[in-house]
Formats: sequence, C-alpha cells, structure tokens
Amino acid sequence: MKVGKVPVELLTTLVYPYLGSRPDVLVHAKVGEDCAVIDFGEYVCILTTDPITGATRHLGRLAVHVACNDLAATGAEPVALLLTLLLREGTTEEELAAIMREAGETAKEVGVEIAGGHTEVTSGIDRHLAIMTALGRARKGEYVTTSGAKPGDTLILTKGAGIEGTAILASDFADDLRRHLPEDVISRAQRFYDHISVIPEGRIAIRTGVSAMHDVVEGGVLAAVWEMAEASGTGVELWADAVPIYPETQAICQALEIDPLGLISSGALLIASRSPEETLQALHSAGIPAQTIGKITASSRVIIRGNRREDLRPYPRDELWRVMEQLSL
Repeated sequence: MKVGKVPVELLTTLVYPYLGSRPDVLVHAKVGEDCAVIDFGEYVCILTTDPITGATRHLGRLAVHVACNDLAATGAEPVALLLTLLLREGTTEEELAAIMREAGETAKEVGVEIAGGHTEVTSGIDRHLAIMTALGRARKGEYVTTSGAKPGDTLILTKGAGIEGTAILASDFADDLRRHLPEDVISRAQRFYDHISVIPEGRIAIRTGVSAMHDVVEGGVLAAVWEMAEASGTGVELWADAVPIYPETQAICQALEIDPLGLISSGALLIASRSPEETLQALHSAGIPAQTIGKITASSRVIIRGNRREDLRPYPRDELWRVMEQLSL
C-alpha cells in the first residue's frame, strides 16, 4: 500500500468487520465518521484520535488542533487529550521540550488538558510522530455527526481549501518554494498555522440548524465532501469554482502543480445546513469567512468545474504526500 490513508474499500473489508459492538456506543466507526459517541446518560462522551505524520514542524500545535477539530465538528466541548509521542532515535531533550511546550500552550488556548499519554524513543522511524486522542462532551441530542446530511441541505465551507497543507509546505519545503515564489508569499503562508482551529465555527454553527459537519483533513475538500455524502447515504453536488482558496495557497499549488481541493485542509469546516442564510450570517457576524460550495442531493455525486460535470469519487491520495515524495527525491 502507498503512503496515506488506507483506501475505503480496504477499510470496509479489512477493518470495520472486526470492531465488536456495544449498545452504549451510539455512533460507530464508519467511512467519514471521525468521532465515536458513547452514552453517559444526560451527556454523551465524544472521542476521536488522529496522528500527525505529514509535518516535521509545529508537531505539538497540530496534534492539539487536529484532534480538537474533530470534536468541534460535532459541536462538542473539548475536555481532555491523551498524547502519544514516538520520537526518532537521537532525539534531544531540547526537541522533546519544544514539542511539549507548544502542545501545552495550544491546549491552554483551546481550553483542554493533556491528561495523559505515552512518550518513547523508538527505532525504525525517520521523523517524530504524534498521535492525539481527544475526549469531549455534549448533551444528548445536542451534537451532530458527519452522517446527518439530508437532500436539500446547503454545503458551506469556512475559511478556505488547503490551509494546513499550505502551512506545512511553506514551512517544511521553504527552500524549494523560494525557487518559484517571493519570500513574502512564503512567510504569509507559514503563518497559516495560526488558522488551523475550527472550534469557533463549530460552536457557532451548531446553534443554526446544521444537519452535519465534517473537519476537512486528509484528501482535502474533495475527500471531505465525498465522505459526508457516503456517511449520510446521499448524493452531492460540489461547485469547484465556488470553493474559496487563499492567494498563498493558490500560488503554492500552482508552483508545485497540485490541486488545492485535494490538499489537507485542517482549518476549514464543512457544514451541511438546513438554514444556510442563518448559518452564514452567524459565521460572518463572528468574523469567520464562509461560503456556499454546493448542495446535498438524493442520488448522484458530482463535481462541477466550469461547464464540466464529473463524477465525485473517493480522493485517492492527499496531494501533500505526492508532493513530499517529489520534493524529497
């Protein structure tokens, strides 16, 4: 298998059949669902886990935000984190301290506690790996999942495509990009790390009649839209030309010949809304950019690029992995 997410068909045949079952698990593992939901009476506990494998810088910050973003996409309040750090051989004490300092500062900003985890130096890896498990809570009936989208819902995207990928490429491959782009573009793109959290928009959107939300991560907007439709058992129409793309993202993607809609996009929240005007107004009033990018339909899944209609399929591989392999040659 290639580097990246395990393909959907293998998850379906080799992973999901072996997960067991309990009646107090209200939301089970399935394609497109990032969070499990456990019944605890008046409240539910919402859990998620995510690795950070595609970045070498700002590992602590990304680990906190990416895990908490999954919780935010349900409307839950993030409460606690469990951090597993796998450090490559030869790691210095200063490197470990830097990762933990950044993770701790980010957790404080978000309002969660790193309540435990595991830390070790391990052989067989060439970069540090962070795996973050996040626990959140919500009142029963006051959360949403990826699988709640209904035909007629409007699709809304906050901020823009490729935010996390832009930050990673501008930081980890700055020297390569300097052959194509001016320094000020790269510098602005590196600051995209400051826009990774979707907790503010999740808290706002959950109060405006949304049917489903999904954090836009590996595979970018294309994968997130397909996953929402797959989880919900619906069709979807994605208007590619309506997807907001920041100029820095566009410049980097053009320089590296990659599709921004297929680039890892933590920092963007995909929302299926029954009341799009209300959702957009609430987001805009809070200073959060958001735009309509499509609609949930009853059957077929299509992407419209200009005058062309194409089938929307599971995105095979995030653009980040492809470009990282090219730049590492």
